[in-house]
Amino acid sequence: MPSPTILVIDDEPQIRRVVKNAFQAGGARVLEAATGTEGIDRAASARPDLIILDLGLPDVTGADVCREVRKWSQAPILVLSARHSDEEKVALLDAGADDYVTKPFSTPELQARARALLRRVPGTGASGTISIGDLVLDPAAHRVSRDGKPVHLTRTEWELLRVLMSNAGRVLTHQQLFREVWSGRSFGDAQQYLRVYVAHLRRKIEPDPVRPRYIHTEAGVGYRFATATEVLSRT
Repeated sequence: MPSPTILVIDDEPQIRRVVKNAFQAGGARVLEAATGTEGIDRAASARPDLIILDLGLPDVTGADVCREVRKWSQAPILVLSARHSDEEKVALLDAGADDYVTKPFSTPELQARARALLRRVPGTGASGTISIGDLVLDPAAHRVSRDGKPVHLTRTEWELLRVLMSNAGRVLTHQQLFREVWSGRSFGDAQQYLRVYVAHLRRKIEPDPVRPRYIHTEAGVGYRFATATEVLSRT
């Protein structure tokens, strides 16, 4: 895999330096921007593979940067946030961010989150099948297997698993998942709907539903499906 280009948008020079050192050591090309406007311009010209975005920018909000970049780019956006409220995290994810790390952050966690986003949906074959760990999802055949054995899912369970696996490594909010799986219906209590169906899915696909390997809960925000790299590192 070629070395990625990473754009860091943060108005704090010391944060940019820490992030730059962390990723340059692994061979990445790291670009910097101190404002949201500069970051949008650099993202448009350099087309980075990953954007690391601070929320507390001096000119525009992080959410505005996400929305602008999402008009023309699908590059993963990893948010750095000193804010801890679930509502703000959900708002950023709904605006187009893919994941978040809360400040103060550890360098290994930041690197791991970035790797997960850069390797999102690994194992996707030419036929469109998605393989993560011992799970294989075949959208065309509408089939799921675990360790070579078929997994019998309801229609709703299938749709939920398809959306999660297709976005492996990305945090999806309750509202995003509800819109995808229960299209055309009002949210109601989206969190409760999802809690029930995620529990059903875990019983069918997880080796240990109490300590899930695949479907991870992001408390108060939503769910994230592990990437193939994550699953491999835990087996």
